[in-house]
Amino acid sequence: MSCECCSNQCDIGNDTATPKSKAEYERIAVLRESSLPPFQIYTSKLFDSKEKVVLKNITLKVDPATGLIIEVIQRESTEIPNFSDYDLDLRDKFVMPGFVDAHTHIFLHSYDEADNARQKRDESFVERVIRATNHCKIALMSGYTTYRDLGSEGMQEADANVRDAINRGLICGPRLFVATKVLASVTGIKTHTENSIGGTRVPETSESCDGEVEIRKAVRRRLGMGCDVIKFFADYRKRIMRFPPATPHPYLSSVKFPPPNPNPDVVLYTQHEMNVLVEEAKNADCPVAAHCATNRAVKMAAIAGVSTIEHGFWCDEDTLKVVKEHGCMLVPTLAIAERLYGASFDSMLVKTYNAWKLGVKQACGGDTGTFNHGDNIREAELFRKAGIPIAETLSCLTYNGWLACGGHRCGRSFGWLAVGTAADIIATDTDPFEDFSTLRAPSFVMKDAKVYKQYGKCKV
Repeated sequence: MSCECCSNQCDIGNDTATPKSKAEYERIAVLRESSLPPFQIYTSKLFDSKEKVVLKNITLKVDPATGLIIEVIQRESTEIPNFSDYDLDLRDKFVMPGFVDAHTHIFLHSYDEADNARQKRDESFVERVIRATNHCKIALMSGYTTYRDLGSEGMQEADANVRDAINRGLICGPRLFVATKVLASVTGIKTHTENSIGGTRVPETSESCDGEVEIRKAVRRRLGMGCDVIKFFADYRKRIMRFPPATPHPYLSSVKFPPPNPNPDVVLYTQHEMNVLVEEAKNADCPVAAHCATNRAVKMAAIAGVSTIEHGFWCDEDTLKVVKEHGCMLVPTLAIAERLYGASFDSMLVKTYNAWKLGVKQACGGDTGTFNHGDNIREAELFRKAGIPIAETLSCLTYNGWLACGGHRCGRSFGWLAVGTAADIIATDTDPFEDFSTLRAPSFVMKDAKVYKQYGKCKV
């Protein structure tokens, strides 16, 4: 039987008595899951993403009622005793925590198909929700058990609604941490058009706020609307209407002799405003993510005390030292930078490596959605291309992702495998230390102790 979310033939007949229909299978599956006792997962190679080492012959005992790992057992050999019908044998695979993508947009699809403005302007609310549902399925089947979604891209608070639909079991997908609408100064990141009088219909991406009173209200409003993280734009290309480009916006350039950098990133807030924004978020124990491209904006955001710097494309060594000094994380979004910056991209690989050498914590998040969901692992591949060791890269893809999502503020531990952590477990057929490309095709995916993919076949 074909699965809706992939072209594989789903293994839905593993019971001794094969169900006669999909409805009967689903009924039996629900009964089994609701009464499933704690079971064991046997491994021969398991990656410890905290210590960044591979452990041998580990057994994980999992409680499906809580979705947690309740015991970690060191076996003396590869042999397994007392294998029950509910236990899982992953000894022939490489086992890891579920992947975390720390910078995504579930409502976006690849800009190769349609640019940001056209997606927001031309695609219906329903279409975008359906696309997001598909994106979440694809992400989970690719091994991503957690997504940090940093902006609903014109869909208001619908990202929070998708998060809740996943949590209620209505659809399958990664655990979501969402920002809802992002914050920016007035017209800071608005999709500008020349038809402002006629009122071209493009949904607002951001919530505009300036000055202490407006900023505090905006943060409080986002919190009240259900965000998990506050995201704001510390800088952006605000002067686009001074020198309109020919692409990607749907109008033609009107400047015959533009300057070398016609649309630079402009800092959108004062230091005091950034400080107020972070302070207000911290009053509610909410993490803050700052979009930054320029050195000046990165330094200001770090001084304000943000949790994560997003992009940081042009960070020099002095700026990275400020990031380190203030305990901020960096999510370099190399996967989108690779597409945007051509020959300049090599400098961003060097910056990512320098950040690692300085001890700046980094997490893998590619700005996924601007390129295809399912191709998320490109970010980790670019960490490797930058020179970051495999073990460090895998930690940035898992444990550091939990830190980027808020760490203990998340309300659940994930990104590593230990007693009390979520049973988010993936496995690949080969060892990534020998063949890193194996991460593109995990053959086993479990989230919160529920198996979604086994032997390369979807189970939803």
